[in-house]
Amino acid sequence: MAIELKKVTKVVGIDTHIHETSIKLEEGHFNILLGTTLSGKTTLLRLMAGLEQPTSGEIWFKGENVTGIPVQKRKVAMVYQQFINYPNFTVYDNIASPLKVVRRSRREIDKRVHQVAELLQITPMLKRMPNELSGGQQQRTALARALIKGSDLVLLDEPLANLDYKLREEFREELPKLFQDSGATIVYATTEPAEALLLSGYTATLHEGSVTQYGPTSSVYRTPKDLLSARVFSDPPINTAAISKRGDSFHYNETVSWKARGRYATLPDGPYTIGFRPHYITLKPNNTASISVKGEVVVTEISGSESVIHMRVGKDTWVSLSHGIHPLKRGDTVELFLQADHCFYFDENEQLI
Repeated sequence: MAIELKKVTKVVGIDTHIHETSIKLEEGHFNILLGTTLSGKTTLLRLMAGLEQPTSGEIWFKGENVTGIPVQKRKVAMVYQQFINYPNFTVYDNIASPLKVVRRSRREIDKRVHQVAELLQITPMLKRMPNELSGGQQQRTALARALIKGSDLVLLDEPLANLDYKLREEFREELPKLFQDSGATIVYATTEPAEALLLSGYTATLHEGSVTQYGPTSSVYRTPKDLLSARVFSDPPINTAAISKRGDSFHYNETVSWKARGRYATLPDGPYTIGFRPHYITLKPNNTASISVKGEVVVTEISGSESVIHMRVGKDTWVSLSHGIHPLKRGDTVELFLQADHCFYFDENEQLI
């Protein structure tokens, strides 16, 4: 039941919404489209659903070319972040609507509605109208309608974005369980790297209408193929710095240097770029390979038991994520420790070395 895009593009007027894309998503798994707003996630979902047609290229599903086949003739379900439910239907009738369209028996409809309602814990709400539900209950209703349809392809467009924090956390844990026995291919769009990691499965990173990388979520996170993919998969933003290699050492700003270890020891001398996530530059050293760097505090954000410190280091602006509450003031000079073992090294073309 895999869905595959073959050299697909989408051009609207003079704007290219999707650059040429070829990708085959993993069937029976969560496939996550990760990218910022306007990166192309929703357009890709609409192309997969048949709500829009590609300007060029083909879309294949279950071994068949479905390009040009309208959504009404595809076994696909799509859930949006806006809680789209029929306002004049009860929760029961909202959930049952896909089965009524295909004229299933009343007995089968009733059985399946109660099964999926029990699964999503909305059985007590079946007689209510959508405007009598909380946001979380409305989204559960929309998900129930997608589940009951028994679709081979389920498309989820930031379905948790409008829920409060607690509900989002609950749904993130529940969603993979809800679909694990369905056999369906799930495509889930999100702007949040943390959400992609929690849902696991496979992730495609997107930037300005291009898929920059696709693979198992943990692999894409730990081994981004290039700096662009690393940036997409980092929140707070990944820090970068221009460095040079001379002999057996790397040098930054002519004031900081460290030994080139392992496979990096054999790199030719010259310019490189390092990238490192904020939790690998902290107020306390974490290992023997920690590099001491001094910076000037721009702003500090304290959240719960963590401190996010924005600082200037030379000509660069970096972000540090440290455990504990550290009420540093603007203009303070701080010493931070960068874990060299957790740096990504990129060549002049910003490809991972």
